[in-house]
Amino acid sequence: MTNMHPPLSPFFDLKTDDNQQKYLEVYCSGFQLLRLAALNKGTAFTENERQALNFDGLLPPRVVTQDEQVIRLYKGFSEQASDIDKYQFLRAVQERNEVLFYALLSAHIEEMMPIIYTPTVGKAVQKYSSLYRSPRGLTFTEDNISRAENIVNNYPWNDVRMIVATDSSAILGIGDQGHGGLAISIGKLSLYTAGGGLSPFNTLAVNLDVGTDREDLRQDSGYLGIQKKRLTGDAYFKMIDQFVDAVEKRWPKAIIQWEDFAKDVSFAVLERYRNRIPSFNDDIQGTGAVVLAGLLSACKLKGEALVDQRIIVVGAGAGGVGVAKVIQDGLVHEGLSREQARRQMYIMDEFGLVVEGISPDAYKKPIMQFKDSYKNWQIDAEIPTLAEVIKNSKATIMLGLTGISGLFTQSLIEAMADNSQKPIIFPLSNPTSNVEATPEDIFNWCHGKGSEAIVASGSPFPDITLAGKKHTIGQGNNAFIFPGLGFASVLGECKLITDSMIIESAYALADYTADHYFQEDNSQEGTIYPPISALQDVSLYITKRVLALMLKEQIATNPELEKHKDNLDTFIQDNIWQAQYLPYKFKMNP
Repeated sequence: MTNMHPPLSPFFDLKTDDNQQKYLEVYCSGFQLLRLAALNKGTAFTENERQALNFDGLLPPRVVTQDEQVIRLYKGFSEQASDIDKYQFLRAVQERNEVLFYALLSAHIEEMMPIIYTPTVGKAVQKYSSLYRSPRGLTFTEDNISRAENIVNNYPWNDVRMIVATDSSAILGIGDQGHGGLAISIGKLSLYTAGGGLSPFNTLAVNLDVGTDREDLRQDSGYLGIQKKRLTGDAYFKMIDQFVDAVEKRWPKAIIQWEDFAKDVSFAVLERYRNRIPSFNDDIQGTGAVVLAGLLSACKLKGEALVDQRIIVVGAGAGGVGVAKVIQDGLVHEGLSREQARRQMYIMDEFGLVVEGISPDAYKKPIMQFKDSYKNWQIDAEIPTLAEVIKNSKATIMLGLTGISGLFTQSLIEAMADNSQKPIIFPLSNPTSNVEATPEDIFNWCHGKGSEAIVASGSPFPDITLAGKKHTIGQGNNAFIFPGLGFASVLGECKLITDSMIIESAYALADYTADHYFQEDNSQEGTIYPPISALQDVSLYITKRVLALMLKEQIATNPELEKHKDNLDTFIQDNIWQAQYLPYKFKMNP
């Protein structure tokens, strides 16, 4: 994506010289350049650059390397008193010097990802208005959507390829956060770059501020969002339509990741636009893919097949139903009929088992259980409770996507242990305060029944030692899926993100985990997910697998991909953005 026309930005363009060395052609200088995060190198500007770019004398005299800057900033990061202070520190670095921010983040990804992403980003969302310092991304509202074409033209990147857009209606497990949800989009895009290799100058964070149903936010004088109730119905979709129209016109190769939409609109938004503009919903499809990958790994650790499991998904919001749909696709991929796949999965909402003909929610229909599946069960009411489903179905897998802290009680976990010597239990809700049960409790409760649980979580938890054996708690984080899936979609310039691409990303993650973290002589030793430190390696492996699938299914439109079909590694490496300073050459704005 080099030497594009028009320039990447009104301020700079990426060029390649006669020796095939990359450099930035810059169209501004002096104090203005130092205030642009995309261009600022800070104290790493050389003496020649300081003079040629007209800010000689504006910086401390010592010239330092990027590595020295990273060391200095990491010291400052480590001195911050709290996680939210660390979050603000990193955001401030990003607003001063984009390249240095990613160099710092990449060097310490395992330590910093919980700060820029879950769980700390949840606190940042809640405090967004009080923490606000610098503009980033774009915000569309009912009041400005008629000017959507002008708004997208205000954004300085001319070749946006990846957009993360949220309406902030269902942020993590903390619900409606109004304007604060923009922090989620910013955090996700940070991982597209640090994890997936996508240039930050091809990305855009978007907040679709349709209002909030929280009275406390609307009455808060410090709240920076629209102080109206949320748009609904035709008015809501009219606004989203206008946003998509403007994106298509300005950035015809852009992909949209729909993020943290409430269950009542998430499926409708995905279905309305996925065939019109390449897009996917991370909560529905990304979460589903990462959970499916974890189940494939867990079953391999057990020495059993996924098709032999009986699965309970607790939580029937966008995330829960999305997970159920992708697992169902995985079961079909493994050889079951669609009906049998449905019969082996039990989806629970706040009323009990989701049953065909009883649950009124249309978006749940593909994963509803059949009435006759429990006709011989002993139950106390019309539909079974979670405890009754565990007991009667002999479930071997239980997944939590409710956002309800402590929902998985000791009696429920012990009932799962009665069903299997190695029950698979994933409390996946974010942030950490909303987890259904802590991994330590799950291990202890199962151990008391003579079973050994296989556990993964949505938020980071420390390792646990029980009966002299150490258990690593794998983190079922969407960050293992969306950077690779999204980068492949960008590189292939696909017109549709297909269900097969989602499934392939799940199998790729499971295969990577087995290849790198299972013992060769014993498949029953290993971890469910890779460590976060392996994020970029995982993402690039998924990118390659999804690109290969796109070639096979002929859904890529980038002619360069076809030219490199026999050497995808080189094609990917040639397009990875590196957090490294480039030489600058000043030119009057063309």
